[in-house]
Amino acid sequence: MDKNKKRSFWERLTGSVHEDEYEEVKKTAAREKVSRESREKKHDWIEEEAEEAELAVDVYQTGTDIVVQTFVAGVKPEDLELSIGRDMIVIKGHREESRNIDEEDYFSEELYWGKFSRTISLPVEVEPEEVEATEKHGLLTVKIKKVDKDRKNSVRIKSI
Repeated sequence: MDKNKKRSFWERLTGSVHEDEYEEVKKTAAREKVSRESREKKHDWIEEEAEEAELAVDVYQTGTDIVVQTFVAGVKPEDLELSIGRDMIVIKGHREESRNIDEEDYFSEELYWGKFSRTISLPVEVEPEEVEATEKHGLLTVKIKKVDKDRKNSVRIKSI
């Protein structure tokens, strides 16, 4: 479209274009449609792939414990599930989105809402019954006692 050419009152009022500009407008509309469809496909692909997000974690040890920390801000403790075995821990949860905002009103949408989980193989054997899990300001801390392989137990022998 020639930017120097002034559109008539009728063209401005109705949104119509002059006959010689019609092909250019069609091409622009087609490009915009392809661009919009590719954005929508990309968005659908992201949602499809992100059915269950993976938590970022820190895992470290102290003298007696293995400690796992992760951010679970916005998740109620009853929406978290911990499963602990001798050599692994599984953290699962669900973050509910409680706001109703139209998609076209977003400038940026990066927060994750929905199911998440993480399975962590532990570097040493732990006692699954000796666990302390706390959440403070969105930081979940799980302390698990390490198996003390050097611990010895004396057993009395009874004569029958």
